[in-house]
Amino acid sequence: MTIPKPSNLIEHHAHLLQLGRSLSMADLSTCGSPEDMLARLADHAAELAPHAWILAHGARPESWPTPQWPTLDQLDRVAGGRPLCAWCFDYHALVANTAALRHAGISPDTRFEHGRVVTDAGGCPTGLLLEHAALALWNSVPEPSEAERPQLVRAACEHLRDLGFAEAHDMKAQGWLGSLLGDLDRSGELPIRVRLYALLEDLHHLHSTRRAWQTERVSLGGGKIFTDGTLNSRTAHMLRPYADAPPDRPCGMAMMSPAEIEHAVRRVDALGLPLAAHAIGDAAVRATLDAIERVRPGTPGFRIEHAELVDASDVPRFAAMGVIASLQPCHLLADIEALAKAAPDRLDRVLPVRELIESGLEPGRGVVFGSDVPIVRADPADSIQAAVHRRRANMPPEQAVSPGQSIPESTAWACFGRA
Repeated sequence: MTIPKPSNLIEHHAHLLQLGRSLSMADLSTCGSPEDMLARLADHAAELAPHAWILAHGARPESWPTPQWPTLDQLDRVAGGRPLCAWCFDYHALVANTAALRHAGISPDTRFEHGRVVTDAGGCPTGLLLEHAALALWNSVPEPSEAERPQLVRAACEHLRDLGFAEAHDMKAQGWLGSLLGDLDRSGELPIRVRLYALLEDLHHLHSTRRAWQTERVSLGGGKIFTDGTLNSRTAHMLRPYADAPPDRPCGMAMMSPAEIEHAVRRVDALGLPLAAHAIGDAAVRATLDAIERVRPGTPGFRIEHAELVDASDVPRFAAMGVIASLQPCHLLADIEALAKAAPDRLDRVLPVRELIESGLEPGRGVVFGSDVPIVRADPADSIQAAVHRRRANMPPEQAVSPGQSIPESTAWACFGRA
């Protein structure tokens, strides 16, 4: 029997500004081929002002029959001289055309410590950028003006409210976001509660100014770090090599060293705040748990975000150390093809929700659900589908990913918590 959707849910992992921006970008999530993607981009470009950037998100090449991005020449033809930037759904890879690469000052010779400019056999750029290379391109895109920010953030909050959420945790809060949200709340324009988790470079500012902007409905939750990348980009940090490992990074990409993670734990704990650590691969999850175990922070509420693959020996460590497993089961629906190609030997370790709960983590407190919107849509029904059935609704039961990790629907709803 299907359980009615509860109200006043908590979206434990969102990106409000990016969600607001994404609502006016081309949505590529339903494209099934490079040709579909190019057609969608062309349609979107036709609706824009002549010199506007062409921005898109949601592409899932791993799910296409031929999993390859459009070529640089194809992107240039669609853009007609305008800069174009299209994100992979996971926001850890994007494709850009020549005008956008030139605007960002990125060439085939540009080097990034934790990123890559992908080139073809002849050394020419393909337009594909990974991790910090993608971020560098995105940072060159004109930002919304200060005057435009309130509308974008308000639209994002209204979008989440309409999906049944009464609270959202922003997991990459900008330094100005607390003040903006405080103003919206005081003027009666904020439809949901918001808790902010900021990157370390923004955390000090938000922490030092919090008395000026915090309200009963807007608060500072903690700090945020990225310890690895994503599965689709093969940059999630793994204990063993990917089955289709890139030669230059067989186990993915560690974005932080063990010493750097430990430093972040100490720094945030010293402020009396918890840390939320992006860790998708099993090696990244272990490195984060190791750092927390070494420091033994006195502040409760430390979180590992995503934890898409967790080694069996690390599961009981969450409850033992009081670390929250902040999961996004809905990602399973988008990652099925990538998991089958990249980690067919460890599908039993994908999102071990049942094991985490059986080890002592309480649904809604120790195991919490979110979406990472706009990486994927925020509809909580997607995470319920993934957590209960471990597959897309249109797939046969035998294609479920690690069905032994399934949990009852009532337990899955409880993992969203109640505001």
